Amino acid sequence: MSDLEERAELLDSADGLAALRELFTLDDTVYLDGNSLGALPRHVPARMQDVITREWGSLRIRSWDESGWWTAPERIGDRIAPLVGAAAGQIVVGDSTSVNVFKAVVAASRLADEGRDEILVDATTFPTDGYIAGSAARMTGHRVVPVDPAEVRGALGPRTAVVLLNHVDFRTGRLHDLPGLTAAVHEAGALAVWDLCHSAGALPVGLDAHGVDLAVGCTYKYLNGGPGSPAYLYVAERHQTAFDSPLPGWTSHADPFAMSPGYAPAEGSVRGRVGTPDILSMLALEAALDVWDGVSVDAVRAKSLALTDFFLECVAAYVPEGRVVPVTPAAHEERGSQVSLRCENADETEAVMRALTERGVVGDLRRPDILRFGFTPLYVGFADAERAARILAEVLAV
Repeated sequence: MSDLEERAELLDSADGLAALRELFTLDDTVYLDGNSLGALPRHVPARMQDVITREWGSLRIRSWDESGWWTAPERIGDRIAPLVGAAAGQIVVGDSTSVNVFKAVVAASRLADEGRDEILVDATTFPTDGYIAGSAARMTGHRVVPVDPAEVRGALGPRTAVVLLNHVDFRTGRLHDLPGLTAAVHEAGALAVWDLCHSAGALPVGLDAHGVDLAVGCTYKYLNGGPGSPAYLYVAERHQTAFDSPLPGWTSHADPFAMSPGYAPAEGSVRGRVGTPDILSMLALEAALDVWDGVSVDAVRAKSLALTDFFLECVAAYVPEGRVVPVTPAAHEERGSQVSLRCENADETEAVMRALTERGVVGDLRRPDILRFGFTPLYVGFADAERAARILAEVLAV
């Protein structure tokens, strides 16, 4: 056994979160793709069996009241709230991330002062955010200004209405300065909208503490909600009264069952709803969130940084110099919970990831040359990190 293997064993034996792995359906595969799709919590199938056979099968329409279906979007939002540093009553669950980005950007544009007509968008953002921001700009008469996150402060001005940023870059794993950038946006008189897809469930966010205006996020990555599980929308309490959704659906009406032709928005986070909730995926998410009971996000962050540090150390020790280059920042304050490695030869990227998968290490890639490895602290251990780096070295040596 190598020194690194021995260290991995010692680190795993001292890991206070190690027992949480037993809450998930996992095999001998090293699963490092939880930043795309989280693993299945073991108890979710039994919960869904009950939802389908009893709540839907037996109670049928009565479950909207008796099983709490109608209030699920707000109830589950309140369960997500502590994971992103928000008080209750500010998060509603439903729709996709893309739809919620649209709601947030348009609503933020409507909240902005007169004369502000620019929407600053992270130039390196996940493509959908940019596409949606462009549509929102056309709808509101604004214009989109792509800007590198490192240059946001210099791009802010009297015409800036909204700034849409990703908390963690999906390609590189770089963690952006949410507190500092939010403060700069506010100092310029604009509103900050954050996409938390690659940070919620992996590190502390602090939405309330840092004065974020609006935020969105998915639930199928580090929150383990399942494929296509509903996203969420955060609207800071101070903005809720003036929040003007571009999608005023019937379930966000103050009295939805009055079926009146005139729209009157509900109070609080409910006005972020649109149509009938997707109950099956909604309740699978609610069950999945049980794995967070009693878990400290600070402890998750500490393990995340230790895991990614150790993986980078193993890569440096095992992989021949120059074959891959880390593009994820070494500095803890600039790192999310993934490690991205750039292949020396871009043409071999897909073949390398395919070979890793065949040998029991599952990550993913981003073209043209990025290998991505996501570290979900609830179920990934240090032995997983060591094994992944060792097998990567073996694959690259072929």
